[in-house]
Amino acid sequence: MRKETGLTQITEEAATKGLPNTLFAVTLRIGQELIGMGRVSGDGVVFFLVTDIAVKPSHQGKGYGRTLMEEIMSYLKREVPAGSFATLIADKPADRLYAQFGFQLVSPGSERMYWR
Repeated sequence: MRKETGLTQITEEAATKGLPNTLFAVTLRIGQELIGMGRVSGDGVVFFLVTDIAVKPSHQGKGYGRTLMEEIMSYLKREVPAGSFATLIADKPADRLYAQFGFQLVSPGSERMYWR
């Protein structure tokens, strides 16, 4: 799914170590076909990271990304304590979808940074 949707590839070792740290996951299927996924990781108290949001290209533009985010937002609204926050890294044009759910750009006060 990651490769087909253009997400950064990860090794099997990384997936084996990382996926058990998932706080919440959602998948979308049509019959047996996996067409979408998303998850939240983090420490479950202060930091929540919305990640791995993906919909197969053949099913994009049909509202499935919105469906994934609605489920993720339901989880966040239940589980994120006052004073904590959820973050995500938004590729364009998906940033428009996330903005509809209240996610805001942090610049110019902060900038996204990463180390690989």
